[in-house]
Amino acid sequence: MRTRPTLTWHDPDAELPRTTSLDEVVDVVGRGRVAVLSGAGISTESGIPDYRGDGGSLRRHTPMTFDDFVASEDGRQRYWARSHVGWRTIARAAPNDGHRAVAELQRRGLLTGIITQNVDGLHQAGGARNVIELHGSLDRVICLGCRRTSARDDLDRRLHAANPAFGGVATRINPDGDVELDDHVVATFALVACVDCEDGVLKPDVVFFGENVPRPRVEQCYQLVDDSDALLVLGSSLTVMSGLRFVRHAAKAGKPVLIINRGRTRGDKEATVRVDRPLGEALTELVDTV
Repeated sequence: MRTRPTLTWHDPDAELPRTTSLDEVVDVVGRGRVAVLSGAGISTESGIPDYRGDGGSLRRHTPMTFDDFVASEDGRQRYWARSHVGWRTIARAAPNDGHRAVAELQRRGLLTGIITQNVDGLHQAGGARNVIELHGSLDRVICLGCRRTSARDDLDRRLHAANPAFGGVATRINPDGDVELDDHVVATFALVACVDCEDGVLKPDVVFFGENVPRPRVEQCYQLVDDSDALLVLGSSLTVMSGLRFVRHAAKAGKPVLIINRGRTRGDKEATVRVDRPLGEALTELVDTV
């Protein structure tokens, strides 16, 4: 009796070479006019986990989607109860060597600008200026009714006043500031509305999963890539199109794409070089060498 041959699936990206050497990165960055695109991997050394790395939170956690948030008060209660606890960790997080290194490269005039997919504000805390926050920032809140924005710290004080006995304790923080809380704890959490229009729904000024990045912000990022001679990707798996499109745009224009990340990325086939190293260590060496 004849047996069928076993068919094996071959990943065309599996053999793409990786290195621990920064030589090519030093050469390109040293010439200047480099745009930076950063992801959650640059903030892991500040105690904020990434989504898709070895211990990525998407293995255990489903982030809030825009549809779930606007669809029901229960969804908003779940988000704000968990985020209220998680915000304490995000607000206390300090920039690490990677953030400070990026700021130093900018100070030396080697960068045209910084795009970050992160919502933690740590690039700015590390000294970077004029950062394009692709997915927004957790330190701002927007009313979905009147569109007024306000500081997250102001909302935090109002939520504390509305929930004086709230005893939520985080078991794990996620990159979006969400945490794991027991359902019975979430059910006790009281929401607050917009202070201007009085009944408006408050949402963190971030792009939820399933929500589109505002088009003017996308165009600003494309323009930055167009105005640059190379793109340096730091700590992003590039799994979602919101960041990957800029890598493809740079590669299509014939510009070097340099990736420093732990593990593979969706943009590897567009990359000139792929450096597999921890970000803080690699970027500190880059600053010392360039």
